[in-house]
Amino acid sequence: MSELIQSRSPQNPDDVVAEHAPVPPHRVADLAARARVAQAVWRREGPAGRASALRVAAERMRARADATADLIVREVGKPVAEARAEVGRAAAILDYYAQSCFAATGDLLPPSLPAEQPGLLYTERRPRGVAGLVTPWNFPVAIPLWKAAPALATGNAVLLKPSPEALACAEAVGRLFDGLLPDGLLQVLPGGAETGQAVIDAADVVSFTGSAAVGAEVAVAAARAGVPVQAEMGGQNAAVVLPDADLAATAAMLAAAAMGYAGQKCTATRRIVVVGDPAPLTEALVAAVAALPCGDPARADVAVGPVITPVARDRVRDAVEAARADGGRVLTPGGDTGLLVAPVLLDRLDPGHPVAREETFGPLATIFAVPDLAAAITLVNDVRYGLVTSVHGRDLGLLLEAARGVDSGLIRVNAPTTGVDFHAPFGGEKASSHGPREQGTAALDFYTSTRTVTLAAPPPPPVPAEESA
Repeated sequence: MSELIQSRSPQNPDDVVAEHAPVPPHRVADLAARARVAQAVWRREGPAGRASALRVAAERMRARADATADLIVREVGKPVAEARAEVGRAAAILDYYAQSCFAATGDLLPPSLPAEQPGLLYTERRPRGVAGLVTPWNFPVAIPLWKAAPALATGNAVLLKPSPEALACAEAVGRLFDGLLPDGLLQVLPGGAETGQAVIDAADVVSFTGSAAVGAEVAVAAARAGVPVQAEMGGQNAAVVLPDADLAATAAMLAAAAMGYAGQKCTATRRIVVVGDPAPLTEALVAAVAALPCGDPARADVAVGPVITPVARDRVRDAVEAARADGGRVLTPGGDTGLLVAPVLLDRLDPGHPVAREETFGPLATIFAVPDLAAAITLVNDVRYGLVTSVHGRDLGLLLEAARGVDSGLIRVNAPTTGVDFHAPFGGEKASSHGPREQGTAALDFYTSTRTVTLAAPPPPPVPAEESA
């Protein structure tokens, strides 16, 4: 028998939140076959039926909001205020895609037919079949739903392979749809890398969120199988601070964006690029980081809880030591107790240092000083990632120049790098993303294929000879 996968609470590692035997790869193929049978029924369900299922799931999410938020806090250590916000977003995602069931499924175009033969030329989106979804632990409810909801809305089946660190939350997502879908249409498949690979092999369309290394492997595997794939793979996100930015407001915003939820977001601020004298912002930022409450994520005032695993804690430790050894200055006390890692601000680090170029995925950010905006844009772009960049200041011309110059899929002006609008396309450039965007109406396109139909009227019957005479 395979060893059980256990999800443990990061603030209390003795607390086993959920455990499962991994679904073996050969079993995934059987479950995918079952999903195809269910999908054949579901694709014939009208938009009203699919919308109703998603709306009821949204109502259940709201009815279970407190319990679900508490589960998120317990299983992945997300501060309770953020956990509640995630639950609210998840319900809104379900509402949004319920409405999208009634969206247009194609376009009507002018046909190229003989003038005497009327007809239509139109496009039609239809479901791809079985969607294989591989999701992370840091948004254990919202990310599975912003993938599964559009897949279901467009008539697909779903195989969801969640992170081993978020098993209980994934089960809660699955239970939202109990009794609402054909049997086998949506299945939660716990497991490790072998299970995830089997899900990719069995799927007709694949969506992944996780690390760049694993995402690249997923993209290659899906390409070999000839199925559409999107992979969202994190970032080394920068905030550009112009000389006329409001120091106090910007410092508070950057501190929260860098250190909130212990920096465990793909959109977290990792690099702070100050145009001009960095001293005033550095002082304000150190104070803003020190003011962030750290501790038990179940407390309403806490902004920084534990990191997810000992491996994550050690990654931050190693990054700090590597930066210090190569001349970086640690501006905050740092340190850790259990899995609670104090936020770390660095400066005086070479921009080419690995700590400045690769994602630590913890509460760590580095400050850099540059003489002008052109140098800031060069520094922002000089990493392999390009997910999100924030720009802070008042000069509209410089703000627009920065927005035009940075290589990132998301640009947020006088707003934090963190935060996602589920009704807008989401994705990055370079190593941050592979394939089409997700969320918003972009997701409807991704989970469907488009076919073009020419419908020509049959030719008129021949005129009888006696009539023609």
